[in-house]
Amino acid sequence: MTARSAKGTGGSTAAGPPPKGSRPTTGARGSAASRTPPTIDATTGIEPQVRVAALPLYVLIGSIVGSIGLIGTGAAAPTVLADSGPLGRWGLPTAEFLFNTAMAVTIGALLLAVVVFPRTTGRKSSRIDPEWERLLGIAQVSSAIWTVSSVAVLILTYIDTAGAQAFQGDFSAQLWSFITDIDLGRVWLVIVCLIAVGSMLVFGLRSYGGVAVALVLSALPILFLSILGHSAEAKGHIEAVGSLSIHLVGVVIWVGGLLCLAFISPGLTRRADLGVLVARYSTIALIAYALVMYSGLTNALLRMGGISDWATPYGLVLLTKLALTVLLGVIGWTHRRSVVARLPGAALAPPATRGKADADGAATTTSGAVSAALLFWRLVLGEIVLFAAATSLGVVLSRTAPPVPDDPPSRPTASEVLSGEPLPPEPTWGTFFTEWRIDPLWAVVTVGAAVFYLLAVKRLRDRGDSWPLHRTICWLFGLTVLFYVTCGGAAIYGRVLFSSHMIQHMVLVMIAPIPLVLGAPITLLMRGIPARRDGSRGVREWVLIIVHSRYASFWSHPIVAAMNFAGSLIVFYYSGIMWYALDTHIGHELMILHFLAAGYFFAQSIMGVDPGVKRFAYPLRLLILLATMAFHAFFGISIMSATSLIAGDWYGNMGHGWASALDDQGTGGEIAWAIGEFPTLALAILMAVEWYGASSREAKRADRTEARTGDAELTAYNRMLAGLAAEDQRREGG
Repeated sequence: MTARSAKGTGGSTAAGPPPKGSRPTTGARGSAASRTPPTIDATTGIEPQVRVAALPLYVLIGSIVGSIGLIGTGAAAPTVLADSGPLGRWGLPTAEFLFNTAMAVTIGALLLAVVVFPRTTGRKSSRIDPEWERLLGIAQVSSAIWTVSSVAVLILTYIDTAGAQAFQGDFSAQLWSFITDIDLGRVWLVIVCLIAVGSMLVFGLRSYGGVAVALVLSALPILFLSILGHSAEAKGHIEAVGSLSIHLVGVVIWVGGLLCLAFISPGLTRRADLGVLVARYSTIALIAYALVMYSGLTNALLRMGGISDWATPYGLVLLTKLALTVLLGVIGWTHRRSVVARLPGAALAPPATRGKADADGAATTTSGAVSAALLFWRLVLGEIVLFAAATSLGVVLSRTAPPVPDDPPSRPTASEVLSGEPLPPEPTWGTFFTEWRIDPLWAVVTVGAAVFYLLAVKRLRDRGDSWPLHRTICWLFGLTVLFYVTCGGAAIYGRVLFSSHMIQHMVLVMIAPIPLVLGAPITLLMRGIPARRDGSRGVREWVLIIVHSRYASFWSHPIVAAMNFAGSLIVFYYSGIMWYALDTHIGHELMILHFLAAGYFFAQSIMGVDPGVKRFAYPLRLLILLATMAFHAFFGISIMSATSLIAGDWYGNMGHGWASALDDQGTGGEIAWAIGEFPTLALAILMAVEWYGASSREAKRADRTEARTGDAELTAYNRMLAGLAAEDQRREGG
């Protein structure tokens, strides 16, 4: 036995079985006492081989498949005009492949450290878990490689864009002009800066919260990368950017987590909680697979015009990539059903297997552990090979012209110049419900929130607990409203008419949050998802940490929530920020997120039931609600009486001819005044009902107390009054 394995077993030099009658430690804490003897390593020696072979195999397969794809599609062939040479045709795809791999490993390692592995060897221990520390080391190395490769991609992108002219004249001056004057260069400069800052955080932060911050910041470049994947002036920009960002997130957490598990395999396979950790990653991979399939099909529908397009080089590569993705899903399902349950400490083991293991007095035999590990790593290597091929084909697709060109129209209309989309039909009551443009981001958010909510309710009922039906109905109704307002007619006409934008805004901030708050998702999360016992943090733990954080407490404070709810209207419409929400995809998504959160925090402070919010007494709540209602009415009147256009460069130049921009803005003010009153009135009614219910419960509680104590409080009060009266009589007599 090596010194490292002796250390992992508490310094013991014996690898024999435990004494008869004793039970092995099966806790998932990753401590030294919970490590199994290295029987797998001593018997097969497969873990070091996997660790050594994982990355070279990934790079080798990716290089071979990528080269075949570039040659087969003609993407590597010299161009007649402005050919960039080998640096652009071969150097840029190579740098992109390295960039994507380093990005996946960095984010995958941070994600495993944040939501899968415990940071310490026990809940009350201060010793850092060895695998958690190795994950941080992997993230540090890969983030450094990611930073260097991003700089290489930036330079090679300039060379590929400029072609032969890149080396004519002062190269550094032309490169500087590219990253300061050209949109493509500016976006890549932002990406490089974000990656560099994220890398510094990975090296500098060691706490759970710090690593979580590094993970969030490291994921931000994905949004900018998705913007580069589609022209802002081309049709379907919102669908393309949203689906590509979802696709990148799914691929990164899937392949990155898998590679990191292979890198830390020697220590991982000695753990008694191996099955628990792999099961957690398997759940993440299942979610990632759903994201990848949905976003991949959405992108395919945008890029392909008809059946004949699938026979083009782009279509054939896309078909191959889809086939690999389906095969990866099949392997992942097989992995989850047949392998994870056989690993030590697996939470997914079938009841019959668990009962037999308990009867035998061991979780698994040595031969069973070896066979399970062999099958596990066989599947890991198989997935790594398929992932390498799929990732390299993604680079090939980015270098191949799609059948449906990603170019702006040759003779665009005013609407296409501003929004990138043709004018919808003239608005009627019917078209507001028949016109749809799915925003992939909010489609995933709403559908995912509904699915997880229903699964949590099912888990409660399966164990015999109940959950109010009206809360489920409210949650699903709120998500339906949110889906419509982000993907339906209100969203489509909101980019064309100021009045429609005001409808979208009012629904986001005043209508959708009310049923979502009544759904009590935090309470359901606390009841439906069990707390982890090994010191790691899952969704439940992180949500509760965020809910009880100082940041959330500040923004959910009733006074702050009311000021944010009302003040955001003035800032958004009168400071010029609205233009960025109309002109940029990031601004549009941030607008939706902000106003939905502002409405949710305000409704939560008035009549919510979830924890983490300081709620005033009911009279003070009513006062805040009435004050907010009055301010909202004032805002609507100010819009109605305005004589200058808000975002006039946008709405004034749409060229639809349905109504003048100023008249339509006045209609928007009327909508803000009218729609705002009804949700506020509904909030007041709901608060009154809740107030009455709370008073009734308090009265019943007092009655029960009196019945239990024999009116002791009232008797003591009467006795006190009698004593005061007797004292007064004595003073008068004296």
